[in-house]
Amino acid sequence: MDASKSRLIDALEDMGVKSLKYLYHSGDGWEHTVKIERIADALPGFSYPVLLDAKGRCSREDVGGPPGYGELLDVLANPKLKRHAGMTKWLGAPFDPRDAGTQNLAAAVDALARKWSRKPKVAPRIKPKLKTERL
Repeated sequence: MDASKSRLIDALEDMGVKSLKYLYHSGDGWEHTVKIERIADALPGFSYPVLLDAKGRCSREDVGGPPGYGELLDVLANPKLKRHAGMTKWLGAPFDPRDAGTQNLAAAVDALARKWSRKPKVAPRIKPKLKTERL
């Protein structure tokens, strides 16, 4: 299918599935599952796609994939460990693994949806030809 002329739902229906797996950074093995829970008619005034929910917070880049993220969570959960201060400093901000930051993620998805939305075609402005007379 030509991605520029296809909708995601068409591709999923063509394959007979309601979910897809997205591999981000194949070296670290971050795998995300996107599930289509329902399809509804588009509402006027909204940009699509829309993020409805997210679970769990993503880590910073270069944490070492899922095993490194698990280690990070273990270290953060135990302030008595020597590595706790260093990991906290490396993160640079308070980190709650249960808070996905859904509001910020939804705003980012909305910004992409607006960028990707089809714009109505506008007729090009035609400059009128001026008639000149010789005196």
